[in-house]
Amino acid sequence: MSFPFGFGPGSGGNPNDPSNNNPFAFFGLGGPGGGAGGDIGGMTLFAELQKLLSWSGGPVNWDLARQLATSSLGDSSTTVAPGERQAVAEAIRLADLWLDEVTDLPSGVQTVETWTRHEWLQKTVPVWSSLCDPVATKVVAAMAGAVPAEQLEMLSGAGNPLAGILNQVGGLMFGAQIGQGLGGLAREVVSATDVGIPLGPAGVAALVPENVRGFGEGLGRTDDEIRLYLALREAAHQRLFNHVPWLRQRLLAAVEAYASGISIDMSAIESAMGNIDPTNPEALQEALGGGLFTPQNSPQQDAALRRLETLLALVEGWVDTVVTAAAGDRMPAAVALREATRRRRAEGGPAEQTFATLVGLELRPRRLREAAALWWALTERRGVSGRDAVWGHPDLLPTADDLDDPLGFAETPTAPDYLPDDIAAGIDPTEPPAAEGPSGSSDGSEETEGTEGSRQPGGVQPAD
Repeated sequence: MSFPFGFGPGSGGNPNDPSNNNPFAFFGLGGPGGGAGGDIGGMTLFAELQKLLSWSGGPVNWDLARQLATSSLGDSSTTVAPGERQAVAEAIRLADLWLDEVTDLPSGVQTVETWTRHEWLQKTVPVWSSLCDPVATKVVAAMAGAVPAEQLEMLSGAGNPLAGILNQVGGLMFGAQIGQGLGGLAREVVSATDVGIPLGPAGVAALVPENVRGFGEGLGRTDDEIRLYLALREAAHQRLFNHVPWLRQRLLAAVEAYASGISIDMSAIESAMGNIDPTNPEALQEALGGGLFTPQNSPQQDAALRRLETLLALVEGWVDTVVTAAAGDRMPAAVALREATRRRRAEGGPAEQTFATLVGLELRPRRLREAAALWWALTERRGVSGRDAVWGHPDLLPTADDLDDPLGFAETPTAPDYLPDDIAAGIDPTEPPAAEGPSGSSDGSEETEGTEGSRQPGGVQPAD
């Protein structure tokens, strides 16, 4: 059973240990030697808590999340060598050239960057906030509503050093859990899109060289081969997310749909909160770390998770298909690297772990393989243009049932009125068309020659 945000039986101990579910271990609360004394003096501890509890930026304490994630990286490199930056930029450019031959979607790369693990954290927090806050909002609200009135009155006393903790402890807990999770991910992710969604700024293709080297350990392949293969995957993701304008929001909406239906066992929370001794931090930690937040999934939530799982599989399956076609005979190592990538997911890679932690969702490798088979079947049946045209509108996408019958979906006749040229132009089918001007164009200006020039990767510039 996957507990959202890692909630489950607490284990105390090392706050940098991903298996630790004690959100207060960082402050010396709970675990070995816990309590108000802990590893930090009582007054210092409460001063730290007061500072963290002043957070007012939403249901997750992102100050704490960043602090924990950063501290968990330890001695990770804080710089990237110039030669490595150049190698990444060249790999992305070459990847874009190869991809031009196997997809109608133009390059989505505007800038190439190389990130340290610390930079990955800094650049991706805004998207993590969009993913995590909807679920956290529901749970924190349920928690706050479960605290008995007499306990709230007790905690509001001016002489109580823990005054106000329960009002914001949900945000503190989520911040601690997410910080630990992001710190672990920062040690694994190899690119800006490695978890299947665009985590970085739009148009920025990025690799994390320190983790690219880790990915290649034991594979018996050269650094150049591994870097180029991962650059192909990153560039393919960028094409999809930058030229299918509704895709990013649809992924986030699936998470929000799940969050909107979260049902918490209020009786368990009320029982635990009613028995908390506000002067005993260890009891507080024990109550909050005991699996109180296990969700009770509704049919609507199950449907939302199924939609999210299917959409993620379709994204990964399309990327797998075009990368395999682009590598072709040019890159003999691609077959082995493709299997290594799939095996990484099957053994619990960053995408599967992240979504299991966030919303109880596991991206099953079986769905990924079926999605790849569907995109291959579409390529054979309709050609590259017909395949990519399926991304033209949300209503054209395959469903979970279609993944069970890839050949059947490929044989189904369709006549989409939203074509790859429209996708390349960045037209959003979910938006109403703009009023036409005198010349028949949307703004009254003369129409320009196609979009072919935008497909050339020569304009991609590496970041300074």
